[in-house]
Amino acid sequence: MKYTLRQLEVFLATAHYENLTRAAASLSMSQSAASSALKDLESQFDVQLFDRVGKRLQLNALGDSIRPRAQALLEQASSLEEALARHQGTGHLRVGATLSIGNYLAVEIMARYMSEQEGARVELEVANTETIVRKVANFELDLGLIEGESRHPDLEMVHWRDDELVVFCAPDHPLAGKPWLSDDDLLDAAWIVREQGSGTRQHFDWAMHGLLANMDIKLELQHTEAIKRAVEAGLGLGCLSEITLVDAFNRGRLVPLPVPHRDFHRRFYFALHRQKFRSTGVERWLELCRESTQGLE
Repeated sequence: MKYTLRQLEVFLATAHYENLTRAAASLSMSQSAASSALKDLESQFDVQLFDRVGKRLQLNALGDSIRPRAQALLEQASSLEEALARHQGTGHLRVGATLSIGNYLAVEIMARYMSEQEGARVELEVANTETIVRKVANFELDLGLIEGESRHPDLEMVHWRDDELVVFCAPDHPLAGKPWLSDDDLLDAAWIVREQGSGTRQHFDWAMHGLLANMDIKLELQHTEAIKRAVEAGLGLGCLSEITLVDAFNRGRLVPLPVPHRDFHRRFYFALHRQKFRSTGVERWLELCRESTQGLE
């Protein structure tokens, strides 16, 4: 074999950071050692994998085409190492989750995963759909749990569970207690909603087709709790996943507003890179996610 796993690690780190010094630091190597490993990889096959623009190293077409396979190979090597060391242990996972999922569903799944085997670790990153999709596509996360839909060509979107957005208001809002809201009600109200790039905002915009251009979007906030507090303070109506509102409804702090003629049904998805090796840990995480929905659907 003409290449080493270390050479592939240097190649992938350089592709990620687009800078050899930062790539070397991430691998605890000297810059000269990293540079030598990269030069050896290219010279052994008489190829160039990067376009060198000043201090920046940008993947060229050949480098970009082999990157997923190099990543998959290292993932398999890592999985083999974990299996030998832990006798098929599940190991370390990097999971991305959108805000509603990360704050209300993922932590319980993470606790179950980590309790199954001593030493198993999970890094959970919570961000909006756009960010999670980008990081899974860039091999920065092993998988994503997202609320929105994505057509990224490198990702496989696998249905996980169904969800419903709910329109809501403060108990003393003029619309509270109304049997249902008409389109005129929706247009007359002020709204506090999620930011562009979030899955919740994506589906809210779809559900409000034909009205959106004339709606009063008063605030766009990145966090569900901030939206709930703003609505509770009487600043307007909100629209969030039902999983984020159960406690507030039970306590009477917020009340749901039926909008039966608008489609607020949506799906949660697993976002998986098509060319990334699926380790034992990834497969077990997916199983735990599916088990968590039993009895719900």
